[in-house]
Amino acid sequence: MTSKIVKNSVIILIGNIIFRIGGYIYHYLMAILLGASNYGILTLTLPFQGIFQILSAGGLPPAIAKYISEYNTLNKEDYARQTVFTSLKIMIILGILFGFIMVFFVAPWLAYTIYNKPIALLPLQAIGLITPFSVIVGGFRGAFQGVYKMEYILYTRAVEQIIMILSATALVLIGLSTFGAVLGSVLGFLFSALSAIYIFKRYMGKYLPEPSENFKFSLKDELKLAKKLISFSIPVSITALAEMGIYSICTMIIGVFLTSTVAGYFGAANPIARLPLIMSGSIATTILPAASEAFATKNKLLLQKYVDDAYKYGMFFIIPMCVGIAVFSKEILGLLYFKNPAYINGYMALSILVVGMTFYSIYTISSSITQGIGNPKISMYILIIGSILTFILGWLLIPIYGIEGAALATTISSFLMMIPMFLIQFRLTKTNPPYKFLLKVTIASLIMVIPSFILPNNPIRLIIGLIICPIIYIILIILLKTLSHRDIEKFKELSKKLGPLKKYCHTLLNTIDKYCEE
Repeated sequence: MTSKIVKNSVIILIGNIIFRIGGYIYHYLMAILLGASNYGILTLTLPFQGIFQILSAGGLPPAIAKYISEYNTLNKEDYARQTVFTSLKIMIILGILFGFIMVFFVAPWLAYTIYNKPIALLPLQAIGLITPFSVIVGGFRGAFQGVYKMEYILYTRAVEQIIMILSATALVLIGLSTFGAVLGSVLGFLFSALSAIYIFKRYMGKYLPEPSENFKFSLKDELKLAKKLISFSIPVSITALAEMGIYSICTMIIGVFLTSTVAGYFGAANPIARLPLIMSGSIATTILPAASEAFATKNKLLLQKYVDDAYKYGMFFIIPMCVGIAVFSKEILGLLYFKNPAYINGYMALSILVVGMTFYSIYTISSSITQGIGNPKISMYILIIGSILTFILGWLLIPIYGIEGAALATTISSFLMMIPMFLIQFRLTKTNPPYKFLLKVTIASLIMVIPSFILPNNPIRLIIGLIICPIIYIILIILLKTLSHRDIEKFKELSKKLGPLKKYCHTLLNTIDKYCEE
C-alpha cells in the first residue's frame, strides 16, 4: 500500500507541475498577444470559469474516487461502476444548468451592471460553454483516481493544456481577441472530455467491469446513491469555492473599481507571485497520506519527522524564492514582458503578493497535515473566514491603493489564515514547530538580498542578483548552522533526480555537511 501511495503521489506531483506550467504559458502568451487592456478583461473573466466549474461539478469528483475505492474494496464492482454514471448524470445536469445561467443571466449582469465593461460580455458568456465539458472530465478523473490510475488523469490534463494553448493562440491571432482566448479553454475541455471518454471505454473495463446480469439498480437505489454522493460533496464544494475566493475575490473587485488595463497589470503579476505554490502544493499532496499513516499507527517520532521534513524542504526554498521575487519584481516583469513594458506597472503588487504566498504556502502545508490526521473541516472553516476577510479588505483597500491594495488584502488574509492553521496543526499532532529553522532561513533570505540595493536599477541587477544571492544564502545557512546531518542526507536523496547536476549538488552538500550540527 505504501508503494502505491508513493507512486501515485509522484504522478500527482508531475501532473500538478505540468498543469501549473501550462497555465503560466497560457497566461504569458495571452498577456503578450492581447495587450494590457484585453488581457485585463481575460483576467476578470477567468475567476468565473473556476467558480462555475466548481458549482457544476458539485464537489463530486472526490466523492466518485472515494466510493469507487470503497466499493471495490468491498468487492461491489457493480456499485463502483454505477457510482460513475450516477455522478455523471448529476454533473451533466448541473453543468448544463449553470452554463445556461452563466450565458443568459450572470454574464450580462457582470458585463453591464457590475464591471460596466460591455466588451467582457462574450468572454464571460464563453465560460458557460465550458461547464458541460469540464464536468465530464471531472467525473472521469474521479473514476481514474478511485482505481489509482493517476496517469490517466495526467493524460487528460495534457490534452486539455495542449489544445487550450494552441487553439487560444490561434484564435487570438486571427482576431477573436479575449473571446478567442476563452474559447481556447472551451476547446481544451472538449478534447479533454473526449480523451477521458476514450480512456474509460478502452482501458477501464478491467477496473470497473460491466455490471453482472443479476445486478438490479432501481430508481430508488439511484436516488439513495445520489444522496450519499451529494452529502459527501457539499463540504468539498464549499472548501473549493472558499479557496477559489482567496485567489480571485480581489481580481473581481478590481473589475468593479479599476480599469481593465490596470486589471491586466495585476493579472500579469499574479501568476508569478504564485510560483512558490508549485512547491508547497506538491509537498502538501505528499505529506497528507504520510501524516495520515504515521498518526494512525500512533508513531509520534515518525510523525515529527514527516512534519519537520514538510516545512524544512519547503521553506528552505520557498522563503528565499519569495524574498527574491519581491526584491527583483520590477526586473522580473521587465524581462518576462519585454515586448510590452507597460506590465512593469504591476511590480509593487507583485512584491506584496509574493510575501502573501509565503504565508499561504505555510497554510497549505499545515492544512494538508491537519486533513491527513482526520480533521478536514478545520481548513474549510478557516478558508471561509479567509475569503470573507479578503472580500472586506479588498473592498476597502482597492479603491484607495489600486492593485497594491488588492495584493495587500490577499497578503493580510493569508497571514491571518496561516497563524491559526499553523498552531492548530501542531496542537493536534502534538509535534514541535520548527521555529528555530524557520527563523534562520528567514534571516538568511533577508540578508542575502541586501547587496542588491546597491546594484544599478536595470536588468543587469537581476542577473547579478541571481548569481550572488544564492551564494550569500548558502554561506549564511552554513554560518547559522541551519541544517543537520540528517537534512543533508535527505537533500542528497532529492539531488539524485537532478541528472547532470547531481555531482555538483553532492559536492556542495558535502561541504555544507562539514559545518552542520549533529
